[in-house]
Amino acid sequence: MSKWKLSHVSAGLTAVTVGYSSSVVIIIDVARKAGASDDMVISWLFALGLGMGITCILFSWLTKLPVVTAWSTPGAAFLLTSIGEYRLSEAIGAFVICAMLSLVTAQSRSLLKQISRIPPAISSALLAGILLPICLAIFSDVNDAPYLVALFLAVYLIGSRLFPRYLMLLLLVMSVGISMFIGSSSSLLFSSGISLPEPIWVTPTFSLSATIGLAFPLFLITTLSQNLPGIAIHHAHGYTPDHKPILSGIAIVQALLAPFGGFTFNLAAITAALCMGEQADSEKSQRYKAAIAAGVAYIFMGLLSSVVVALFVSMPSIIIHLLAGLALLATLQGAVVRAMEIEHHRAPALLTMLCTASGFSLFSMTSAVWGLGLGLILLYVQKKPPNA
Repeated sequence: MSKWKLSHVSAGLTAVTVGYSSSVVIIIDVARKAGASDDMVISWLFALGLGMGITCILFSWLTKLPVVTAWSTPGAAFLLTSIGEYRLSEAIGAFVICAMLSLVTAQSRSLLKQISRIPPAISSALLAGILLPICLAIFSDVNDAPYLVALFLAVYLIGSRLFPRYLMLLLLVMSVGISMFIGSSSSLLFSSGISLPEPIWVTPTFSLSATIGLAFPLFLITTLSQNLPGIAIHHAHGYTPDHKPILSGIAIVQALLAPFGGFTFNLAAITAALCMGEQADSEKSQRYKAAIAAGVAYIFMGLLSSVVVALFVSMPSIIIHLLAGLALLATLQGAVVRAMEIEHHRAPALLTMLCTASGFSLFSMTSAVWGLGLGLILLYVQKKPPNA
């Protein structure tokens, strides 16, 4: 049996760091707008960390494939604008109903088969479109902090040549270290102390208005904007797990943890890619260990929820941009190459990538969903005879 490598831990930690740093502030705001107290906010983060950790470890171990889960960032963004209209218990009830809807959907073999038929060029273009804005953000702060950007780029260039296996680990450590010096992370971190979170149960109540206004849109956004790209990313990297038990298990975990603040769980998209590339392991069959490492890190983050709040809320955005963008460069390169391999798939793939990268949202569906749909439509149109 192959041994664990430092690159597994590095990839897993980077995936968790990128996931938390990009949206933990939104989660905290959602909890507060729902009427949660400070202790409840910590309970939400604990429930989310525990749920993501359990599902990552369990399904990666059982399938021996990298299965990375996450909270729904698009879903959280939706809740941010809507959850304040409902009582906290109604919101919790909506989370439970959302889980039930996800469980029913996961039982549909026909839906999963249709998703699995997406051509690799289109799924790779979808991945590329998701990653492109994040990688472009590497250079978005050049005018404000040219020396910091230059430092990260220099380390990346040198590390790519001298120690590519441990490059992400170095960037991760460097990101935390610099944040402690140039931001207020240090003072907030030490003042917060280290205490174990206390799970706080909120008894769910169910109402038609919350079901229509919260549960169904949250389910729709999560299914189309998170699970669909998550499945596509598996296929883009050559993994074909049976997603029915995975999605079913994720939905059950959500139903169990919803009363504690686990508002939704789903297959990860961007962070999953970090555990599926060569930076995780040169052997494709061993990359599941990076997803297990991510699961352990998720649980650890959940146990340190109060510290996580202090650390990630105060981390400068420029550090987040640099860490996420540089970590995903190699994955973006691979996705673009696969998207453009087959000549008659190039135009649909390009349309998918550009639409997805645009980042718009229309009718509660993100640009990733629209990009996938447009790419498939163009692919279908191109296959039709001219006089058909």
